[in-house]
Amino acid sequence: MASTSSDPHSGHTGDEAILAGLGYKQEFQRQFTPLEVFGVAFSIVGLLPSISSVLFNVMPNGGPLAMVWGWVFASAFIMCIGLAMAELASAAPTSGGLYYWTHSLASPRCRNFLSWIVGYANTITSIAGLASVDWACAIQITAAVSIASNQVYVTSNAQIYGIFAALVLSHAVLVSLGTQILARLQRLYILLNVCLCFVVIIALPIATPSEFRNSASYALGDFTNFNGWPSGFAFILSLLAPLWTIGGYDSSVHMSEEASNATTAIPWAIVGSIAISAALGWGINVSLAFCMGSDIEGILESPIGQPMAQIFYNSFGQKGALALWSLVIVAQYMMGSSCLLVGSRQTFAFARDGGLPFSRYFYRINSYTTTPVNTVWLDAFLALAMGLLAFASTQAINAIFTLGVTSSYVSYIIPIMTRFAFKNDFKPGPFNLGKFSFPVAAIAVLWMVFMNIVFFFPTTPQTNVQEMNYTVVVLGGFMSLAIFWYYCPVYGGVHWFNGPVSNIASADKGQDDESASEKTGKEQGVDVLIVDA
Repeated sequence: MASTSSDPHSGHTGDEAILAGLGYKQEFQRQFTPLEVFGVAFSIVGLLPSISSVLFNVMPNGGPLAMVWGWVFASAFIMCIGLAMAELASAAPTSGGLYYWTHSLASPRCRNFLSWIVGYANTITSIAGLASVDWACAIQITAAVSIASNQVYVTSNAQIYGIFAALVLSHAVLVSLGTQILARLQRLYILLNVCLCFVVIIALPIATPSEFRNSASYALGDFTNFNGWPSGFAFILSLLAPLWTIGGYDSSVHMSEEASNATTAIPWAIVGSIAISAALGWGINVSLAFCMGSDIEGILESPIGQPMAQIFYNSFGQKGALALWSLVIVAQYMMGSSCLLVGSRQTFAFARDGGLPFSRYFYRINSYTTTPVNTVWLDAFLALAMGLLAFASTQAINAIFTLGVTSSYVSYIIPIMTRFAFKNDFKPGPFNLGKFSFPVAAIAVLWMVFMNIVFFFPTTPQTNVQEMNYTVVVLGGFMSLAIFWYYCPVYGGVHWFNGPVSNIASADKGQDDESASEKTGKEQGVDVLIVDA
């Protein structure tokens, strides 16, 4: 059990003092309550739309058995990762989070390099998260058109990319708004996501015609394997569904500098979002397994293009399915805005410490919205670039789903390991596991290493250039560029990157908010500007 102690500080002043102890001045407004911080993590999980996005992966790799019991199996390991991360978040609640922890806990001999790797892995996670969510949303929109046309409409990847681009750009506009607006939206996101879960858990079994209802033995025990891998390995591949769905729980960490009572609000948001998502998600999968019929191949090859949309069509009819599917699209759209919200804060934090090219241009707060508008649009344009994988092949664009998991696991493994692998003065925060800290962390790390290896495998044993798993190409290429830039002669990060950089001294100089503030003690030449809207 985690233990919670009272915070010695109270209110925003206490949060600002804790942040100052970590080396940073307060630059954001702390508008997010603990409930709204939870809302960020829960809306990024976005249970029903997320499950619908990756149902194409689990159904041919185990069918009902993998949907129901694979979810339970994976949830236990996801909770271990969340608990290990929650301890670190309680001890040092800062937007830099993962790479900050790595630098503070690792050996001086390697901490700059490890912090650099984590920062870039976390950056690509944010971009892949936005790209995968908005790509799934674009497909869901085309599925709605197909339902409305009685499955006559068929789309192309070029058309889907056009919708995807419109979604990303609209999210960039939304997330550029003021912090208070974004904070209040999280309550709406929580309400819609919970309501959608209960609609499927309760209404779907009631509405499903008898010909599509499955027996308990089928729903809880039938194993379907269409892709040709041995059954055991197929089951492991199916775990992408719960791992991608219940992902992004580090999102709460990146909101640390905008949250009140961050030392307790952030860890409980991580753990709470995982626990509630695991329970409700299992209920959704059980309901789907009982109500989807036994023609799995027909569902996967449906002209609608989305297995869950076809299940709704079979159960609710055209009008009912279209109404429910429209709400799924709204929830998926909300996920995209939350992904960009969180990703832009992580990118801002990394730019603050000089880790990105042209950091001085991205480390800026807009004076009107008090949000990091430049990093919002940077992440949006990088997501648009990643979406161009659609023009390579369907498998290439589908790789952004596994990329979101594998890159996030790289950024999770390193800080969790450094806490125990190196001698450091780690001081637990109010949320801590006591004697269970090391066993939980060990389980989490071993699980993530194993699953990262698994997710580099292709969908089928027999593959070609078009059908290969592009996860290793994209992740390997991106991280290779990051390493090359670090060791680049003269200009590489090895010559100037020193990890997290305190910016408190620049605030103490009393410079006007409209002018550039020099960061201290490093050779990066990174300025922070608060610019007029």
